[in-house]
Amino acid sequence: MQTTLKEIIDLRSDTVTKPTPGMLQAMLSAQVGDDVYEEDPMVNELQEKTAHIFGMEAGLFCPSGTMTNQIAIRILTQPGDEVICDRLAHIYNYEGGGIAVNSLASVRLVHGERGRFTPQDVLENINDDNVHYPRTSLVALENTVNKGGGCYYTLDQIAAISKVCRQHRISLHLDGARVFNALVATGESPAEYGKYFDTISVCLSKGLGAPVGSVLLGSHQLIAKAKRMRKLMGGGWRQAGFLAAAGIYALDHHIQRLSEDHIRARKIAQALQQLPVVEEILPVDTNIVIFKLSSEKTTQDFLTYLKEQQILASAFGKDKIRIVTHLDFTDAMLERLIVVLQKLPVLATK
Repeated sequence: MQTTLKEIIDLRSDTVTKPTPGMLQAMLSAQVGDDVYEEDPMVNELQEKTAHIFGMEAGLFCPSGTMTNQIAIRILTQPGDEVICDRLAHIYNYEGGGIAVNSLASVRLVHGERGRFTPQDVLENINDDNVHYPRTSLVALENTVNKGGGCYYTLDQIAAISKVCRQHRISLHLDGARVFNALVATGESPAEYGKYFDTISVCLSKGLGAPVGSVLLGSHQLIAKAKRMRKLMGGGWRQAGFLAAAGIYALDHHIQRLSEDHIRARKIAQALQQLPVVEEILPVDTNIVIFKLSSEKTTQDFLTYLKEQQILASAFGKDKIRIVTHLDFTDAMLERLIVVLQKLPVLATK
């Protein structure tokens, strides 16, 4: 009898998910038009819906979170300005140097706690009004923090940072790549966010399971500027409503279930704690598990062992591994993963 390979368990990211049957049906039945003419009804609905959820005036549907972040930075700064963000921030580490290329701005890095910083950190990094220094014009937060292991800011923390920014006439942007993971974890209302941020990037293709896209939120005036920047970057859509329909479905059906991903991530962390080669595990707050192994070789051997068992994870630096739970990762897959971890052979520790 021919044996069949086990189903691959892909935990490299929450971007690897496939549309659910319900999402596919929503995409197939979408009524579309040309969005460059602002005539795609599904795109218009998605933009209005997302803006309403977060208490903002308007939205702009874009192909990626990198584009929404970079557009926001571009419209909130002038060439020669400076952006305050954490040293772990996605906009600094993983967006191809876009701040320098797109906005001609410099970056002031804060060494926060797992990617989160405080109002005092902001105060200490605002430049004096002096021609020798770049003008501090923007503070950028990330929620949740990818490199921080999925940790998050609470609304109280956001409000305190926003207060400092407003006192110093500095704009505040949110890279909300996994903002709904943060909201589900805290139980807070997304509508409150609009009180504190000038712009918010909301990703639909990570925890929410849509195939493509992010929405940039802001005032009518800022989104008008953002649309011009999107065009400049080549981000104009035509019949984008098929993708927007997936985003609408995700917002309607895939938010509250994120708590399931968080529970599974914590169970993975509990299993990892039993392994001698695991030296450290970052606190698991949402759906990201980052853990450190004893050496670079051990890390590669660990990943190779998982791959041989049809399980994929990501190297996260020389001696760290990242696992991300998501819509397509089931309880049965979790059980299989735990068994595989329990059977981990002895690996070299140096």
